[in-house]
Amino acid sequence: MSRTVPVSIAAFPASKQEAAWRETLGMLSLSDQWPKGAAFHFGEISIKRSPTLATLALLRSTAQVLKTRADEADGVLIGFVHYGRGHLTDTGRRAFEFADGDLWVCDPLAAGTIQFRNDFELLLLRVPRERLAGRIGRGAEVATIVLGESVSAAATRPMMRALAANFAMMEDGELIAAETAITELVLSALLAEARPEEDNATQVQAAHLARVCAQIEARLREPDLSVADIAKAEGLSPRYVQRLFEGQDRAFSDYVRHRRLERCRLDLINPHHADRSIAEIGYRWGFGDQAHFSRVFSAAYGIAPREFRKSSSGAVETRWTRGRPIHSGVRPMRPGPSPVPAPEEADAPAAEARARAPEPSEPGRHHLPVSRETVHWGYLSRSIPPVLRVRSGAIVTVETLTQHAYDDHERMIKGDPGAESVFRWSRDYKAVDRRGAGPVNASIFGRGAGEGFGVHICTGPIFVHGAEPGDVLEVQIRDLRPRPCANPAYAGQAFGSNAASAWGFHHDDLLDEPRKREVVTIYRTDAAGESGYAEAVYSFRWVPQTDPFGVVHETIDYPGIPVDHARLTERHGVMKGVRVPVRPHFGFIAVAPRESDIVDSVPPGYFGGNVDNWRAGKGSSVYLPVTVPGALLSVGDPHLAQGDGEISGTALECSLTGEIRLVLHKRGETEKAFLNGLNAPLIETEGAFLLHGFSYTNYLRELGRNAQSEVFKRSSLSRALRSAVRATRKFLMERYELDEDEAISLMSVAVDFGVTQVADGNWGVHAKVDKPMFPAPER
Repeated sequence: MSRTVPVSIAAFPASKQEAAWRETLGMLSLSDQWPKGAAFHFGEISIKRSPTLATLALLRSTAQVLKTRADEADGVLIGFVHYGRGHLTDTGRRAFEFADGDLWVCDPLAAGTIQFRNDFELLLLRVPRERLAGRIGRGAEVATIVLGESVSAAATRPMMRALAANFAMMEDGELIAAETAITELVLSALLAEARPEEDNATQVQAAHLARVCAQIEARLREPDLSVADIAKAEGLSPRYVQRLFEGQDRAFSDYVRHRRLERCRLDLINPHHADRSIAEIGYRWGFGDQAHFSRVFSAAYGIAPREFRKSSSGAVETRWTRGRPIHSGVRPMRPGPSPVPAPEEADAPAAEARARAPEPSEPGRHHLPVSRETVHWGYLSRSIPPVLRVRSGAIVTVETLTQHAYDDHERMIKGDPGAESVFRWSRDYKAVDRRGAGPVNASIFGRGAGEGFGVHICTGPIFVHGAEPGDVLEVQIRDLRPRPCANPAYAGQAFGSNAASAWGFHHDDLLDEPRKREVVTIYRTDAAGESGYAEAVYSFRWVPQTDPFGVVHETIDYPGIPVDHARLTERHGVMKGVRVPVRPHFGFIAVAPRESDIVDSVPPGYFGGNVDNWRAGKGSSVYLPVTVPGALLSVGDPHLAQGDGEISGTALECSLTGEIRLVLHKRGETEKAFLNGLNAPLIETEGAFLLHGFSYTNYLRELGRNAQSEVFKRSSLSRALRSAVRATRKFLMERYELDEDEAISLMSVAVDFGVTQVADGNWGVHAKVDKPMFPAPER
């Protein structure tokens, strides 16, 4: 099976980043020629290894020179420059310029260099040498060249661009198919773009061999395929075809058997063919007898087909999630009418309103009200148009809504124009259709557009002028206050909801019947936020609710479902006399991630998101690494209170209005040097720094194509703790100039590690580093 090896160089202290980068490049048969004395700012590599022995890697970094290692030249490098400029050189000192969108081939035997003059992203495919060498008439070596405008090269570029943009989402079958297609197209391009001085008899033979191999590939399923069949199809003599293969030190029959075995080997580990029997796979590729197939397979690979298939499989555990399916099966879609937008909405979608966001002004004060035009519900995306553009230093009053407001329409929606604008949902109209990162047609569960794979109402995004990948955005939280109830019956009060839900950590460990219940508790506080506490008003058990489109929701599985209180039994007087200390905070603060197009809002990651740390309240600063131009900041999931762990699955979810100040820290220019290379959200309060670790800091890149569901299955506190320890070690070594031994000792005797949350798919652990323990000048 393919294996992804993510290496985030930013996770290392600055003093060790260069060494880590070099070690990782060695895995790709590359080395670097980093200028002496130059500061290393950024580097990231993700690698996928294919069963075909090919390696696909995505590299991002600052300008530098890479050198091929001739001592490990059993492969040939095919590169696609997603962005960046530079040149290739070979042993003849010839230079080949490349820029954004260029495709090149580099042979390590030529001991060449790959020089980038600015920040770059490179998709690199390393294929076994036998796939190219010898098939182009040049012996063992392949020419180093930037491919031009041949048809084959033109067809390869969009394929490589798509792979670079969707690297994390590729599955084994797609990687196998992509590697095969790219290799054949590049081979064709090399033949088509051969230099005139090489257009000789050897080149003609190479072209013939390429055609013959392509003919064989297309006819591998014919059990009686012979050299005469291929020769006739290509208009060549059988003896000439035999000589073509003899020139490669192999016989025609050996080549055909080898290609058939390779196809069978890939099918045995391809999940798309899991239901096929071994005999069926052998027959599919021209082996008429199962016993013969097993013998030749075992002789070629040293393992029987059945054992090979077993060694490549695995089982996964299924459990409840926050709406995201984590099993491989697909449940039938529940019937329900498709949403029909109101006529006036069809001609003026919310996207157009976002596109009309004003140009950035000088730093000043801005107000971002909440409405259906200024929110996106349940997902993040680098492609969402900004609703506000500001410059560094701007102060923004931003309104946020809790996605649980419909738990009590009378107290949290009624009479509030902003909330009504977002939550309005009738048989004929749904104000915000997409709620989550799933399919709009609800083809997985039939729960509604977006399927609820992501639940938070996010206000934004806000475009910060001048923000570029590698920078850090500081979100200073100057004030937070509850959103007052607009219903005159509850004047002067504000309300919130807590759901003890099916995705909560507690759910499989209940004592009382019914064991699988979900309970919602409504809380109130004073709208002025002066009392400092909240108290429970009543609670109710969830019963199946039918939404306005006719879909029945047995559980709390889709955000914003109108709750019919006539079908409920409200339990008043709960937690009588208990006062819950309020600590208002944004559970969700995120910049747009660079990966994917639509990302579930539930699992947090390096971009921030649903971190759910109650310390992100008034007086704190949240630092987020910028990965897309403009940063594209969104805030939401407002909480009135939350305990570490968020055990029931939710906090005290309450709409809030905040005042934030946005400060941009440019890479390499900020006075806060510890922000350079930041690769996970960091919170700073008056007395402490809060470092964050997640089970998977960049789950979108680490877990492959199904990352947004796999993260719910694979999260663990041990992984999150390990991530937090590494982040804290790096911070102590850089911010306070401790060595590694000092940092480890201090973490054990004076740093508090706590569970941030176990409710969000990507579990979190935070480390609290108190400022007062360091000398005053350092503070």
